[in-house]
Amino acid sequence: MMRHRSGFLSAAPTSAAPLLVVGALVAGCTVGPDYEKPPAPEADAFKEAPPAPVADAGVWQPARPADGSPRGNWWVVFGDPTLNTLEDQVTAANQDLKIAAARFQQARALVGVSRAAEFPTLSVAPGVASVRQSLHRPYVSSTHTSGDFTLPFDATYEVDLWGRIGRSVTAAGEEAQASAADLETADLSLHAELAVDYFNLRSADAQKQLLDDSVKAFADALQLTINRARGGAAPESDVAQAQTQLDVTRVQATDVTVERAQFEHAIATLTGQAPAKFSLAPAPLTLREPTIPVGLPSGLLERRPDIAAAERRMAEANEQIGIAQAAYYPSLVLNSAVGLEGDQITDWFSWPSRLWSVGLSLSETLFDGGRRDSLSEAARAAYDANVANYRQTTLDAFQQVEDNLAALRILQQEAQQQDEAVAAAQNSLQLFTTRYLGGRDTYLQVITAQTAALSNQRNQVEIQRRRMEASVLLVKALGGGWSTDELPTLDKIEKASAEPTTAAKAD
Repeated sequence: MMRHRSGFLSAAPTSAAPLLVVGALVAGCTVGPDYEKPPAPEADAFKEAPPAPVADAGVWQPARPADGSPRGNWWVVFGDPTLNTLEDQVTAANQDLKIAAARFQQARALVGVSRAAEFPTLSVAPGVASVRQSLHRPYVSSTHTSGDFTLPFDATYEVDLWGRIGRSVTAAGEEAQASAADLETADLSLHAELAVDYFNLRSADAQKQLLDDSVKAFADALQLTINRARGGAAPESDVAQAQTQLDVTRVQATDVTVERAQFEHAIATLTGQAPAKFSLAPAPLTLREPTIPVGLPSGLLERRPDIAAAERRMAEANEQIGIAQAAYYPSLVLNSAVGLEGDQITDWFSWPSRLWSVGLSLSETLFDGGRRDSLSEAARAAYDANVANYRQTTLDAFQQVEDNLAALRILQQEAQQQDEAVAAAQNSLQLFTTRYLGGRDTYLQVITAQTAALSNQRNQVEIQRRRMEASVLLVKALGGGWSTDELPTLDKIEKASAEPTTAAKAD
């Protein structure tokens, strides 16, 4: 819909005023459907209930627009200063995040490109020419050579009769909003990926410490077996078994370092550093997952930036339908020119050298081989695809929340069972070691008990790692504290598109 702007043709004569008034009045017609957000799949409550609070863990609460606390820094609830430092480095130096920020700025700048069509196009084309006429030209004058000095100013303005330009501006703004939500999605995903990699690295540290302690214990057991064999209290087969157990555990301890190195390299890349210049000191995983309130499923529609991006692109696709329909109607263009012309440049300063023209042109396509029909059909199909994508994104969000709620609930129960299994395995190892030293059992029983105890302790570490990972993924699935209230408005986007900025993130 045309926005009235006065004074853009002050040089036009008063006789053109009625034409301008007529154009302004007709410019109120906007063709195409008004946007109404289609319903998305919803449920009254999540199927999975959140796990019971852990006594020594923090409580995560998503930030609200009115809060004074930093928004989006959800990782601080884990209480790990090293993790907090690394997450800050992701914000400042991650290259994928910079790509997403640049794409948002590109989309915001394109709003200004679309908005420029709401204004007249002004141009100036001064010219200097020397012309010699042919002697064979009919009705040739006595002067065969002449000069021409022109200084014209042209103005062209398309009256937005059917709302095509207005819809284009709106569509560009909605794409910029979607790009802003894409930026938030990338921000959330990259910080979550770093947290997951960090907890995997700390889990590898815990596994390495456990295996190193086991290597020391098995080395002591081997020495004990050697001493017993020398005293005739144990066969040489016991020594061989103890040596095998020690060697296997050493291999496992070494193998863990491969996985740790890979996670360390991944963290370096996420924080914008070369892996060769980055290292983290070993520190076993000792954290506990925070308590995470999940709210209602309907809240996801306001808290997930990817859902917001899908919804904005759905609105943009609706504008494209109107733009395609506007092509069926005639276009009205206002042209005007004012300037000076003479056979020498000094004539520019004389009043008779002035020139002006003003006029309207109305054009309508009579036949295009079905091009407009095809474009209109394509626009409607694109809208239907965006509706389906919006609904599928919503369903995926519900699934991710349910998956991680189920994981946390089940892993909490599994962790309690595993704690009992570890205690039982250690008690069994102590009993069989005592019986072996008393000559009542073979060393094979000790080896079996050692293997079971180590396996259960490693599984205990692995379960805790999975619980931390599920906590991170649940926060990510809930939007990481983001809200659609933080999405930049169309007015702010249009204002910012006219002002160059170097900020990585808008608003």
